[in-house]
Amino acid sequence: MIIEKKDVSRYGVYVFYDKHGIVDEYNDVFLKGLKKVISHLVVICNCQVEKSGMERLSAIADEVITRENKGYDVTAYKEGILRPGFDKLSRFDEVVICNDTMYGPLYPFEEMFDSMAQKNLDFWGITNFHEVPFDPFGTIEYGYLPKHIQSFFMVFRQSLVKSSEFQSYWTKFPEIHGYEEAIGKHEATFTKRFADQGFRWAVYADSEDLEGYTYDPLRDFPRYLIEEKRCPVMKKRSFYHEYGEAMERSGGEATRDAFDFIQEELSYDCGLIWKNILRTQNQADIKKRMQLNYVLSSRIPRRKEKSSLKIALILHIYYEDLAGYCRSYAENMPEGTDVYITVPNEEKLVVVKEAFCDFPYRIEYRIVGNCGRDVGPFIVGCKDIIDKYDLVCKMHDKRVYQVTPMSLGQSWSNKCFENLMKNKVLVENIVAVFEEQPFLGLLTPPVPNHGPYYPTTGKGEWGENFKVAKELADTLGLTVDMNPDKEPVAPLGSMFWVRTAALKSLFAHDWQYDEMPQEPIADDTTVLHAIERIYPFCAQQAGFYPAWVMVDTYARVEVDNWDYMNHKTNCAEFEKTGVKPFRELQDAVRGL
Repeated sequence: MIIEKKDVSRYGVYVFYDKHGIVDEYNDVFLKGLKKVISHLVVICNCQVEKSGMERLSAIADEVITRENKGYDVTAYKEGILRPGFDKLSRFDEVVICNDTMYGPLYPFEEMFDSMAQKNLDFWGITNFHEVPFDPFGTIEYGYLPKHIQSFFMVFRQSLVKSSEFQSYWTKFPEIHGYEEAIGKHEATFTKRFADQGFRWAVYADSEDLEGYTYDPLRDFPRYLIEEKRCPVMKKRSFYHEYGEAMERSGGEATRDAFDFIQEELSYDCGLIWKNILRTQNQADIKKRMQLNYVLSSRIPRRKEKSSLKIALILHIYYEDLAGYCRSYAENMPEGTDVYITVPNEEKLVVVKEAFCDFPYRIEYRIVGNCGRDVGPFIVGCKDIIDKYDLVCKMHDKRVYQVTPMSLGQSWSNKCFENLMKNKVLVENIVAVFEEQPFLGLLTPPVPNHGPYYPTTGKGEWGENFKVAKELADTLGLTVDMNPDKEPVAPLGSMFWVRTAALKSLFAHDWQYDEMPQEPIADDTTVLHAIERIYPFCAQQAGFYPAWVMVDTYARVEVDNWDYMNHKTNCAEFEKTGVKPFRELQDAVRGL
């Protein structure tokens, strides 16, 4: 049937779930856009919802229902469809079912509905999943995954809703006991079932020209569908699904490419995306999907005007013979920077003061004792000044005695100082990035990957420290996702740039020196190692993301390091397993 140009009546079901019952703003924006084309909107919450969220949902929807999260979205869809009874439901021109797994509208929903109204259909959706000649769920009777409308957004015309086939489908729908069943018994089979019975269907963001190249177009080619097909939504999972999946189907650029298009060309507020994914997802997944790596020039400034941000350098010096080395980098801080130098005792202070004689910026020296290495002086010795600044660069002299030769430790120190403070241009560019990116909270160099530090990358940057870090997170009241199998985006050299608002939860603890371990300090699993890894989670808790930063002159080193390690590792593995794609190679190596 074709929808005539008149006051079209639509019944809509929107399914919401959040494990904490928090309704993020993207839901409000989506529902307000949807309500413009929906006559009667029912929101079904598969969870208990916080009071403010419930009030906001109730102000938009005609009905808000709370239920147990049983049977996934499809069971909630069923409840919403059956709620008014088929007699009343059949009076609507269209019935819409959708859920909270997408951001939008990127374009007005009216545009999509008006376009689809001209097509002679019985049901339709936004995008389709292409036919796949295998059954990953083991639940589909056809022996393959047939082409189907993706169930995050489906629209049923009156001609379908009135049919006995449709009504029987929902009234006799079986119980669902798992995600795979929800896919196999509904999403993957619905389209074929009704198409085989003669009902006509189509999708709005048609991807037929991608046939043979992909089986989930909105996941694999989101920018193409959004820009060329005017798809009004982007899927949430694009921002956190396992990165190996992205590299199986592309170079890994798909999510960031689509995000940049939305941010630069459309009016949708991308801050709604940041707020949701930072609250709900793991930072390791977000970092990779969004390529949160800043490679900054040491020669060309990003901007000419002076920053208005208040900036401090907090520098701990233990080895007085490195004071001159530290000064050479400290001189690269922007004009007007306040410098705080912490030292263990009066004797070392004399040497440090001499090294910083005639330093061009204001310096405050603090004697903090030898407790907690560089961390204690930062979170205890300087806790009174953090709130006075917008940005802080935390640095310390670094000499590593537990690895030999000494050049290995020096290389790590060089990696930190060069990527954070190489010269004035780099430092000004770092500050500019913080001003340009309001959700950026922490910038740290990449993890050390040379010599004896290489195993760190294979142990997920946690080493043996996940337990102690999680205990600290609980103490600080952090609720963001921490996973021992997913690496923290952490400053393992304990040097970084940070937006001070990003460390609110860390400094709310009011640290004391007696919480620091006493010398000699263990090489692992102390509160110092936990704090080193908790910085990025504090940033995420505050609504900011952590990212890597590299100066252009060091990025060339880093690229060669990773390429060399990857190449040599592949050669060794291929000798044992044969040449295979990356994920197949992983499985083969695990099976050795």
